[in-house]
Amino acid sequence: MRASLVVGLAVSSLVLLGCPVGHQSPPARAQEAATELNLNTRFGRMEMATERVAPAARDAFLARRRAWGGNVRVADYELAGFQMKGENDAEMLVKVAWYRIDQGDLRVTMLKQKWHDFKGDWRLVDETRADGDVGLIGEPAPPGDPAKAGAKRAQFPTIRLGQPEPEPPTPDATPAPEGEAPSPAPTTP
Repeated sequence: MRASLVVGLAVSSLVLLGCPVGHQSPPARAQEAATELNLNTRFGRMEMATERVAPAARDAFLARRRAWGGNVRVADYELAGFQMKGENDAEMLVKVAWYRIDQGDLRVTMLKQKWHDFKGDWRLVDETRADGDVGLIGEPAPPGDPAKAGAKRAQFPTIRLGQPEPEPPTPDATPAPEGEAPSPAPTTP
């Protein structure tokens, strides 16, 4: 009696604790691989991320991310879409929020990642910019407007202590033609 009780408890505990349930579906494994790769690249762990890249695509993958951690910082990423393309191929859309250290403006780029199942091991085989800001994965930045090159946009400009504040234009004076003094604004009685 006691032996059958012990065997019954052992079998039921294995069932309740979740015996090996079997393998995950191919789409679930692809999503897990993409999450692992993008999480590792987000935190600068490129050597771990390259484990999820196909050997033929590793050099290009590392070249596209050469500036990451230096001039380019990744603030966040999000898996925005997933689609199986047959039995062994998948496409992921990854939205990456990033900024350049010298500019500080938050940018968003959508990447399209192509994945392939190499006998149960999902690997990244290609990656392109699908939408958003240029410059995240090594593309040359478009030429800026030369008129805006020196001006920096700011809703609330930085005020530094110890430096004189720039004088705002006075709304009372009307602009004078060149070489003349500005005329005072008309007063109403």
